[in-house]
Amino acid sequence: MQYWLVKSEPEAFSWEDLEKSGKTAWDGVRNYQARNHLKNMQIGDFVLFYHSVSEKAVVGLAKVIGTAYQDPTTDDTRWVCVDIEPVQKFAKPISLEWIKNQPLLQNIPLIKQSRLSVMPLSKEEFEIIIKNQNISF
Repeated sequence: MQYWLVKSEPEAFSWEDLEKSGKTAWDGVRNYQARNHLKNMQIGDFVLFYHSVSEKAVVGLAKVIGTAYQDPTTDDTRWVCVDIEPVQKFAKPISLEWIKNQPLLQNIPLIKQSRLSVMPLSKEEFEIIIKNQNISF
């Protein structure tokens, strides 16, 4: 089991959009490092869903339901996507400010590589972020 964080501008594709659709192809990624992370995702991995730009907060928990395949938004075979589905919306979004104030989260890519749209988290980092959400999975 691996843990991930994906970022989306809520004006482009929000947590609410994911809930309405029930699942989505996480497509449109055009960064090689983020693409490589998509290739490493496995079915059942947990994904924190982060609203970037306007909200700057983790807003929900999703999971990977389909491994990497050709991104249908391009004919360029270098780019892939994965399928994810919502698990649970967070009762209270977890702000970037809160994350930055956690000593054990100082080295996560969300802080160190803020423009990266798909990033890995350790189990410990994942658990620190979700600890107050009363999630059962």
